[in-house]
Amino acid sequence: MLKSGKIIRDFKPDVAIGTGGYASAPLLRVASNKGIPCLIQEQNSHAGITNKWLSNKVKRICTAYDGMEKFFPREKIVLTGNPVRLDILDISDKRDEAKTFFKLSEDRTTLLVLGGSLGARRINELIYSKLSFFREQNVQVIWQCGKFYYEIYLDESSEGIQVHAFLNRMDLAYAAADVIISRAGALSVSELCLVGKPVIFIPSPNVSEDHQTKNALSITEKGAAILLKESELEKNFEEAFSKLLGDVSCQEKLSENIKKLAKPNATKDIVAEIEKLLNK
Repeated sequence: MLKSGKIIRDFKPDVAIGTGGYASAPLLRVASNKGIPCLIQEQNSHAGITNKWLSNKVKRICTAYDGMEKFFPREKIVLTGNPVRLDILDISDKRDEAKTFFKLSEDRTTLLVLGGSLGARRINELIYSKLSFFREQNVQVIWQCGKFYYEIYLDESSEGIQVHAFLNRMDLAYAAADVIISRAGALSVSELCLVGKPVIFIPSPNVSEDHQTKNALSITEKGAAILLKESELEKNFEEAFSKLLGDVSCQEKLSENIKKLAKPNATKDIVAEIEKLLNK
């Protein structure tokens, strides 16, 4: 708190913004105590400790999910959504470019697997164990396994199976996909709502307050995605995936419902709230 006080005195901010990380707690507390208008953005459907601690001090709370009044003062909440990369706002006309970029077959279903830049161990183990299953289902796979796992799975690259440490053209990866498997981090969920493809969420159970499962539940409860817990994968994955693959109407319904949850103007809306604080 003392160090934060010195930073605030030296920098003299007109407004202070926090996104929930522990480092923002003392800085925003000091700023609010000095009368500097503060705004926090809660990215998840379950509020973190820092934002809950700051909520009574800040002027505005930008959220990405409904129902956040159970954590914060209702009168401070503005539902904005989470900021996302601009290149995925409209991928509808990129499918042909994406098929060429990834050298994909036209007559096969494309599965995109996302495990984050570092990789998701349990998702990678699942995909590795199901490679024969995917081939039997006539599914081609774009598998982003993460840099920590790339050397382990690199040799699995073959016709119909692409292994990537990282995907530099996420817009084209999303455009190419027919079905997506992903973790349920806040920004991933926000992006996938904009993308509007059928999604199977496999949330990480190893995060604070199990917030990824809560993020996924907020989507699946609206009939907008499928949720599989890590503990259920061995028993339920093949059946759930096959059922989704064989049910076009289900795919269309999931796409339609998840698009309804998208907040494409999130960045502009958050900036608008910051400008209101500055104008006051």
